Amino acid sequence: MLDTLITNAKIVDGTGSAWFFGAVGVEDGRIQIIHGDISGIVSGQIIDAQNNIVCPGFIDMHAHSGLVALSNPRHEPKVRQGVTTELIGVDGNSYAPFAAAADFDDFVLLNAGLDGRPPKGQRWASVSEYLSLFDRKTSCNFAYVIGNSALRIGSVGWEDRKATSDELQTMKQLIRQGMYEGAFGISTGLTYPPGSYADTPELIEISREVADLGGIYVTHVRYPLGDRFMDPFKEAIQIGRRSGVPVHISHLHNANAGGAKKLLPLVDDARAEGIDVTFDSYAYPYTSTRLVSILPEWAHRGGPHALMDLMRSTDGRKQIAESLASRPRSWNSILVANFGGPANKKWEGRSVDSISKELGKSFPDTICDLLLEENLDLAYTSLGGNPVNIREFFRHEAHMVGSDALLIGDFVNPRTYGNYPTILGDFVREESTLGLEEAIRKMTGFPAQRLGLEDRGLLKDGMVADIVVFNPTTVQTTATIDDPRHHPIGIDYVFVNGTAVINDGNHTGAMPGLALRHQCK
Repeated sequence: MLDTLITNAKIVDGTGSAWFFGAVGVEDGRIQIIHGDISGIVSGQIIDAQNNIVCPGFIDMHAHSGLVALSNPRHEPKVRQGVTTELIGVDGNSYAPFAAAADFDDFVLLNAGLDGRPPKGQRWASVSEYLSLFDRKTSCNFAYVIGNSALRIGSVGWEDRKATSDELQTMKQLIRQGMYEGAFGISTGLTYPPGSYADTPELIEISREVADLGGIYVTHVRYPLGDRFMDPFKEAIQIGRRSGVPVHISHLHNANAGGAKKLLPLVDDARAEGIDVTFDSYAYPYTSTRLVSILPEWAHRGGPHALMDLMRSTDGRKQIAESLASRPRSWNSILVANFGGPANKKWEGRSVDSISKELGKSFPDTICDLLLEENLDLAYTSLGGNPVNIREFFRHEAHMVGSDALLIGDFVNPRTYGNYPTILGDFVREESTLGLEEAIRKMTGFPAQRLGLEDRGLLKDGMVADIVVFNPTTVQTTATIDDPRHHPIGIDYVFVNGTAVINDGNHTGAMPGLALRHQCK
């Protein structure tokens, strides 16, 4: 007897191959593909998928859910899009290992505007302790990479300097232990201190350890480097060339006209050279991150408490203002979110420009005052981007999908609720930017292959039953930049490890998610 039988299915299996008709059975969390007569099959649940697509669950290659999912384990913004697995610990910002509780608390403080906070009173130290918190306690699966900020804090501390040889060895030991406990590799956030204090030789050296253990290097590149256009990506490729580690570039984007046509040949040339380079991107022309990242890198030296002291001082405020003035921004396109204090809630979703004008303050003073009042716990969404580049990136053979979705605050980026239905509804159905099978491959089989998830990402006999059922003619996002917190339509069933998390459009309350663990070579 099957647990679930999905009949009349137009099956897209995640390989990129053409769809085919059949039935999908689920038994003990595993998939059976069934052809022919099904009249004699007995099943606890039967779903008629007439006029629907049945495909593998979506794998989000860039997620900021590593703390929020512990507090909100139903994880509805993502599972209602069909996401069944997420890669967390990205951008160099991860939350294990941390030997010192004070360092953990400080790192959470610094990143609260990006990743939120853990449940009150919940602490852990090792990768294994952290991953255990997800097993059968959330509605989604999670794969984990160790951020290089955590590695630096655990060896160098919060200082802006080169690591010594002993400190490099400490980082490599932390990587080895963490990967044996289940981490899939490391990530870097080379615009986010203290991880951004790592130079290229340091990253090459620690990446050799990752390569030896069969892991992956996931990088938010060093955008201020050199020409600020090509050089950040050349550094990422050089790290792969010198260390032998597979390189995955996070949220590849460029707002300049023709930017994709200049960047993608770097990927092509590297792959032709034999360097294993892939990348992910999202479907929206908006960026999001923590507001504190607007402040200059040097201001972060010593950690978040030193940063806050600097913002409180007259001289520090002056230096910050001078630094910001040297890099003009479109302050009217930076929309601030996640205000917790009642006095500031009225600013939710407002631009820095409009807040500054209403307060009668300069832009630097507005930012510093808001950050201090909100204990650094602010995010922002920035308008802009280039839709042509986005579609060029999506069409590339080395591309896969990541949402880069922040889950905190009332005014989130619309991709938090709409990244995957936008791809299926707009890019596939309305625009034909991608074919259906190729789009699904980029969201399922390809990311599973990249992470080495041998029993996920495909609808094949014996694979784990992470499954999505959606209507290709109606699937679409309902989230907008002005009103983003709305779930999509057209995605009616989502199974995680064989258990229905979304059933007939409703969340079941089931928590079948697992921490997926890397197996070292």
